[in-house]
Amino acid sequence: MTQQLFHLSSTDYIFPPCHFALKEPDGLLAIGGCLNTKRLKKAYQLGIFPWFNEREPIMWWSPSERGIIELSDFHIGRTLKKARNRLKPKITINQAFEQVISQCREQRLHEEGTWINKNMLKAYCQAHEEGFAHSVEVWIDGKLAGGLYGIMISGVFCGESMFHNQPNASKLAMWALVNWLKKHNAHFIDCQLDNPYLSSMGAKVIPREEFLTKLKEASDYHPVQTMWHPQDIGVIYD
Repeated sequence: MTQQLFHLSSTDYIFPPCHFALKEPDGLLAIGGCLNTKRLKKAYQLGIFPWFNEREPIMWWSPSERGIIELSDFHIGRTLKKARNRLKPKITINQAFEQVISQCREQRLHEEGTWINKNMLKAYCQAHEEGFAHSVEVWIDGKLAGGLYGIMISGVFCGESMFHNQPNASKLAMWALVNWLKKHNAHFIDCQLDNPYLSSMGAKVIPREEFLTKLKEASDYHPVQTMWHPQDIGVIYD
């Protein structure tokens, strides 16, 4: 299959087929365009996501191997169970989206740098306003201790980033997300790229073609209207 790097138009939201993505760097499919929410929604529907650093052009990716978490494969270790019992977290949904994405940005900015630049921050906050970017928040003693955010258009939650201010708080957010998705009969979590932290929670890697097939199978999913209303989700770990 021929690999080719595409330059996106700023006047339409057309993406090339994912099989054209480069082998090196793996998965780079296109550059340019914009972060308009119509383009973002189209990208995620096709299994494509933006990822680029400050002062770089917008880069769009579809890696040859995709990290996912099957909801039934999520690993709940003894340490995580102890953390839940000890910390007694309160879990909410979409009650602090801007705080969560900002904390994700700050945490990575001080550690290894971040792709959550100001343009990405603005775009995903707009996607949240339009109802397809969501956050899960972990509160301990009334303070935001961890959380995650991502995109959900079909039956797949496309995880973008997570943060923690206390040990295990981001894993508690992921555990809550998994149970929330199970409760609503969703399909799986797209982790985009695999890493040891995600693997410890049950993430696995599948080929791009398999991922796109699973994504298509999830395209008919329609969540109930109240699924992502801002709310306290109660005893989600039962």
